[in-house]
Amino acid sequence: MTTPGSGDPAEFVRFQAVTPNERGHFTGVFGLVNRLGRAGRLSEEQERFRRENNAWYDLAYPDPSKTDPSVYDPAVNPTATAWFKPTATHLIDRVGGYLEILAAHGVECRMVRSADPGQVIYEDEVQIVVVTPHPLRRPAL
Repeated sequence: MTTPGSGDPAEFVRFQAVTPNERGHFTGVFGLVNRLGRAGRLSEEQERFRRENNAWYDLAYPDPSKTDPSVYDPAVNPTATAWFKPTATHLIDRVGGYLEILAAHGVECRMVRSADPGQVIYEDEVQIVVVTPHPLRRPAL
């Protein structure tokens, strides 16, 4: 996996936590903000942003689990992660507001890029979902 700034237009893009969660996964940007929302930690304005933009994203691209319920099943695909295709700029451009919310709450999130993020188990026009070896057991880069 490469880091931001490599700029290869063929690289997939993901926004994720900088530290793994209790299961060893790096939670994505939407999951991080939704967790804050469920915990009641967002301001009224942040919660409004979250709800409006989550609804926009729900309409803007398919939910992989509606096509294949096993995609995010932890027993089947425990390391499944979604990545934007590099052509999904209309989706990537809206992530900034989520990043601002996370920064306001001291939650670190980073953009990662990779030309080969893992074995593709789902694909549509704007995203892929991949599985990889367990994230905490990957060899050091």
